[in-house]
Amino acid sequence: MLAVAWCLLRVVPAEPLRERVTTSRAFYSSDGTLLRLTLAPDEQYRVWVPLEAVSPRLVEAVKLYEDRWFDWHPGVNPFSLARGTWSTFTGGTRRGASTLTMQLARRLEGIDSRSVGGKLHQVGVALWLEARYSKHDILEAYLNLAPYGGNIEGVEAASLIYFGKRAGRLTLPEALTLAVIPQNPNRRAGSGGPWPAALGAARERLWQAWQQAHPQDPDAVAAQAALALPLHLRSARQLPFLAPHAVQAAMASARAQPEAGDSVTLSLHAPTQAAVERSLRQFIQTRQGQGVRNAAALLVDTSTLQARAWVGSADYFNDAIDGQVNATTAKRSPGSTLKPFIYALGMDQGLIHPRSILRDAPTAFGTYSPENFDGRFEGPITAQDALIKSRNVPAVALSARLSQPSLYEFLQRAGVRHLASERHHGLALTLGGGDVTMEELAGLYAMLANRGTWAPIGQGAAPAEAAAAPVRLLSEEAAFITLDMLQRNPRPDTGQPAFPPVAWKTGTSWGFRDAWTAGVFGRHVLIVWVGQFDSGSNPAFVGVKTAAPLFFQIVDQLRSQGLDPGPLPGAPPPNLARVPVCAASGDLPNAYCRDLAETWFIPGRSPIRVSTLHRPVWVDARGRGACGPGPGVHEEVFEHWGSDMLQVFAQAGMPRRVPPPRPRCAQGGAPAAIAVDRPRILAPLQGANYVQRLSRPVPLSLRASGARSSPLYWFAGTAYLGQSAQGKELAWLPPGAGRYLLSVVDDQGQTDVRELRVEFVP
Repeated sequence: MLAVAWCLLRVVPAEPLRERVTTSRAFYSSDGTLLRLTLAPDEQYRVWVPLEAVSPRLVEAVKLYEDRWFDWHPGVNPFSLARGTWSTFTGGTRRGASTLTMQLARRLEGIDSRSVGGKLHQVGVALWLEARYSKHDILEAYLNLAPYGGNIEGVEAASLIYFGKRAGRLTLPEALTLAVIPQNPNRRAGSGGPWPAALGAARERLWQAWQQAHPQDPDAVAAQAALALPLHLRSARQLPFLAPHAVQAAMASARAQPEAGDSVTLSLHAPTQAAVERSLRQFIQTRQGQGVRNAAALLVDTSTLQARAWVGSADYFNDAIDGQVNATTAKRSPGSTLKPFIYALGMDQGLIHPRSILRDAPTAFGTYSPENFDGRFEGPITAQDALIKSRNVPAVALSARLSQPSLYEFLQRAGVRHLASERHHGLALTLGGGDVTMEELAGLYAMLANRGTWAPIGQGAAPAEAAAAPVRLLSEEAAFITLDMLQRNPRPDTGQPAFPPVAWKTGTSWGFRDAWTAGVFGRHVLIVWVGQFDSGSNPAFVGVKTAAPLFFQIVDQLRSQGLDPGPLPGAPPPNLARVPVCAASGDLPNAYCRDLAETWFIPGRSPIRVSTLHRPVWVDARGRGACGPGPGVHEEVFEHWGSDMLQVFAQAGMPRRVPPPRPRCAQGGAPAAIAVDRPRILAPLQGANYVQRLSRPVPLSLRASGARSSPLYWFAGTAYLGQSAQGKELAWLPPGAGRYLLSVVDDQGQTDVRELRVEFVP
């Protein structure tokens, strides 16, 4: 009957022993460094660790010292109990004779075993535990509840506090030390400093027993030498308090997820975290004279979208700067750090390419009249230079043309939360009129590094949630080109683009309240903020003057210490090409444009037309316009700018040479000296219906006649397809079904058009 009852007790599920106690939480960095150890609700340091994660040497040392017959007795060792009872009641040395199971029973039930009744209670609970739980569970529970002095319980907490390492990494001398403390923690536990004498004596006795049990131990010589050294125990007062803002966020996440466990691993890398914190401290010290007292930085690995360093303020313990506030999750005005995404969207929507000419001149958008930071206007400027120089007017003008998505819709899709309505922000959103967090900004720049796919930045606390499926918000081509443009931004200290390359952008909020720099280098995204949590204004809070130097100080330090994981693959997407354009107009060069530049363009999407800026004019000997060739008449090429742009050039101190007025000519005279045959499309046929198979589409042949010396430029609507020579073919694969208006243009601007329809069938 007893055997049947015992079997039933073992079969019926029992409450896990772990659930009988509350525990601390240990937070680690990805490299295993302890960041913080919290107290359990009952003010104890107690971290539950599986038996398999404890050093086998410690497990064996505990059994050797406390209970050699643990694996065989039923919870009570009758021989030890009898010997202890006889010795105690005959006046000999008082012996507890407690097995590990009995000691666990005392810890779980709070039994005072110094009396006969208490001892019997302890024996009864021990027998009950053995009937309900396996030896594995009992030994695991004992190791996690054993007393180690003061408010320290369990081998994991003791190992972390006394030796600064986890229980699975203990050396043999350290394992022997921990094994003897629970027998008399008041006398043997250290409080920071030299080992207590009682601990040394007890450890020596265990070492002698260990040598007898393991005469062939290969670690005996090293252990003997280590045991002779004057080792020191640490104390709970020396526990680390690292990456406080990141740990606070992880603690909040862990509280919301009880299943997170006692050990939480963050994605932070301790050496990298320390390097970033050191850079911030040094920077604040050198800029205090300018009123710079606080800064924050967030470093993210773009390959994992996990934070590698997370510094929420310059000094967590400084109440004068509200150091416990976490800047990485605070909503702030981002200034111009959102501009790269306006240009990326503009490229995706076929509005610009990097060499497109934008207008930097006084402009009103309804009642909104943006100004540039320096109060000046540069006139015609390439999109690339407008982004690098952070010109406000071209960015706002481009943002006003965006649709499906607008900048507002794009930010919502990219995880920016709590924006007011799109109508409320208007075009001011372009220049930082809406607030974002450093995390949200890091996600945006990581999207550029990840070729246009977005996913949320990881908080770094376990248990990790299922990774969100990446969302494509930009084309690969637009993301690549945007980073390429940002890499040309010159460093503030050298005036030259950084090498190795860094793609970066600054931002300054209205009223000089926030200075930003955000960028991509190697596989890292780095966001730097300088400001005050009370939103105080300071003329020093300018992105390029304050945040950018800190940004590059961090970049340089990480690279000098070998903490940068290396560059991202830099090969351009396959569907991307380089074309020569007229540098002054950004369009395909006609016969009269001599100053050429190369630019990226996305076939079928980028807006490229033949330039008409440079045109020839007949001029007589006095510099007046003429009607045609004749004595003293020659041909000159002029740039034909509009009057508004000519005024901007003059205001900028760069007046342009304008063509002479055109005279009244008989028969309408022509300003150009050369006439060429207008191009004619030969293929495809006008109004034809082309049927393509989805499984195997065939490129269409585009062919036209024209002047032999003139290149021919092909377009589908406003999308540039490529160029061909007269009579030569250009292969074009329509991107989808529908009607297309094909046009061919020569370098004189003469054109021919043709409409066709494309269908796709299975």
